[in-house]
Amino acid sequence: MPKIKKTIALIAHDGKKAEMVAFVKDNIEFFKSFNIVATSTTGKLLEKTGLKVKRMLSGPIGGDAQIASLVATKKCQAVIFMRDPLGMHPHDPDISSLLRICDVHDVPLATNPSSAKLIVIGLHKNL
Repeated sequence: MPKIKKTIALIAHDGKKAEMVAFVKDNIEFFKSFNIVATSTTGKLLEKTGLKVKRMLSGPIGGDAQIASLVATKKCQAVIFMRDPLGMHPHDPDISSLLRICDVHDVPLATNPSSAKLIVIGLHKNL
């Protein structure tokens, strides 16, 4: 029976998108072994790396909530969200909800490159 690919969500605030793309490029072989979902603009940038990305809505208009729904229904096994902790975001309630849903469902969540690297290392060992 073929092994079903797990899904990882990739999200980045505007000021962190370049950092996300660089992180994915540095770990491209790892990400090729996953189904990738991303918020709209982040996904568009990540497609330029050659990855196939399922793009959700933009974060401010519901993309974060869509990804939270995937986590809650066990259709997403990890989230990497390069957050800008110093910026103001009109969709903070959606962001907080996503973080809470990851905690409720015990789904690994990284919010910076150091914790993202730990997710890559941990999931790589379990592939």
